[in-house]
Amino acid sequence: MALHQLHDVIRRCQAIPDDGFKAEDYDQFQMAGRSCLEEGKTAEVLDIVTDEKNKEIVKSMGWNLLGPLVKIVLKKEAESLQHCLTTLKHVLEVCSPKELLVGLLEQIEDADVDNIAETIILLLQPLQTALLKLGKKKASSLGMSLSTVLNQISQLPVPYTKEQEEDDVYGLCQCCAALIEFVKPFVDEVDRGRESKAIVAENEQRIELLKFCMKSLGNPVLQSQLDKIPDSAEDPPLRHFATEILVILSCIGESFPALLLHHLVKKKAEPGFLEEDVKYPMESLACLSYLLFVQHIGIERFPTVFSPVFILQFNMQYIEVLLKRSEESMLSKGLELYEKSLQRTEDNSLPMQLLEVKCFLRVPQDLVTVMTLCPIQHLRTEALAVFQLYIDKFDTEGKHKLFGCLLKISQHAGVQGYIITNIKNQIDFSLKPGNSNVWFSGPQLLPLLHLVLSLPEGPETDLLQNFDRIMGSLNLLRYLLIRDKEWDNHTGIWTELYKIEENFLKLLHTGLKMSKAHYEAEIKKTKENNRKRGPKESKAVCTLTVGGEKLSNVTPEMHLQVLQSAMFTFDLIESVLARIEEIIEVKVKP
Repeated sequence: MALHQLHDVIRRCQAIPDDGFKAEDYDQFQMAGRSCLEEGKTAEVLDIVTDEKNKEIVKSMGWNLLGPLVKIVLKKEAESLQHCLTTLKHVLEVCSPKELLVGLLEQIEDADVDNIAETIILLLQPLQTALLKLGKKKASSLGMSLSTVLNQISQLPVPYTKEQEEDDVYGLCQCCAALIEFVKPFVDEVDRGRESKAIVAENEQRIELLKFCMKSLGNPVLQSQLDKIPDSAEDPPLRHFATEILVILSCIGESFPALLLHHLVKKKAEPGFLEEDVKYPMESLACLSYLLFVQHIGIERFPTVFSPVFILQFNMQYIEVLLKRSEESMLSKGLELYEKSLQRTEDNSLPMQLLEVKCFLRVPQDLVTVMTLCPIQHLRTEALAVFQLYIDKFDTEGKHKLFGCLLKISQHAGVQGYIITNIKNQIDFSLKPGNSNVWFSGPQLLPLLHLVLSLPEGPETDLLQNFDRIMGSLNLLRYLLIRDKEWDNHTGIWTELYKIEENFLKLLHTGLKMSKAHYEAEIKKTKENNRKRGPKESKAVCTLTVGGEKLSNVTPEMHLQVLQSAMFTFDLIESVLARIEEIIEVKVKP
């Protein structure tokens, strides 16, 4: 039935001039052709399409068969596969490239999720041929094609392990390899155009290729594991794809330093093209920086004239972008880029003035967020190591300012305690012979000491929540009183002792009394309630907040243990406080 309809359409159209086809002719040809293919009449359709008498009809209407042909080819049914491939090839040869372009992109865009990779791999070469037939006026069509393909590729899961990358179950790696082959002739055209100084068409095409590279760096490259395989001569597929993207950037005349410095030194807007942040997205440039400075891909094309400090400075904006993300692949790349950028600089070399650049204080805050809130243990550990490395790179004035700023902005007691330990280490170093410096001794140190030796909210401070900070402060004070003799007073601690006693130790005593009284009353109340409860009630659960932490499903017995643990914490603080007061009493005794 469908075959008869197709023959009828063909006979009627043969009598119509080439430019006289109407919309209904196209619709009837498409419907009859699709029905024939779906009914398995693939050999008959091939005969009709390749018949010389039907050449003009196929030239005008044949692209309408792309959908059903692609659908059957993807099924890979032996009896119809070869017929459909031959028909598809013929349609691609005779049809208008503009109409083919629309039809091919439609098939890629409408591909089922399970067939995305196969559809892209099947149609990229025909799409390339159609674009090349458009001549010089193809930049916008090339851009549309690359955008469509990348949008579809972005739906494919990115392999997480090398084994997954080798298996390539979803076909992402195959698509990336095919995509590199797809763009090569267009890259070559731009490269040749640069050499011959052709301007307009090649420049538009260069912009489209630049946007393709930037988008590819953002996804899938930034999401991928890009380490080399030990003892392997070949790069993994996605690392190879990343390498090829950087090769393309070089071929189309993009300078790596100019790209990475783009947001620091804004270029004038180029009229007629998309906004700058579309051509130069921060995440893509962050990926470029990661490839250069961590993976050393393309590093031979990066000039060696830039100082390590300057490289760190422009990388901070990209580290910030990566550390603000929550995905493991992003965070790990941000931490690696941060670490490698710091390792290029010498210890104690970064000047204090760098902290006046906003990102030099914002990035450590992002690092603290990773250290304290990231659910992935190894990333928290890596973040802490990078945090210490960052501290180590500043000179003494820089460390002094950094410590003060971080203590003021950090809300995490554990981080505050860690910073206070670093302050103690710097003071200890400065007190050793030959290491004296003005920033961790004498008048310059005192504002930092007063910041450390204080309670954030006076006697009402939550001592449990701020335990790490308080213990760090007490241990620092005890160290200073023992290490810095009152007759030397290098740190000025003895001069300021009366202020510290009044503004810190006295308030801490008050806070301890209040906290212990509260928890003693809670313990007494809990014990009484437990005695009154029956056996069943004693197993009931509740929610308890201790030190700012919510504890769920707490039984009365557990409730009592938590309260007793809090009392033990207060006793620990009190014992260190008592030891400090003993030292003071002995030292100041006439």
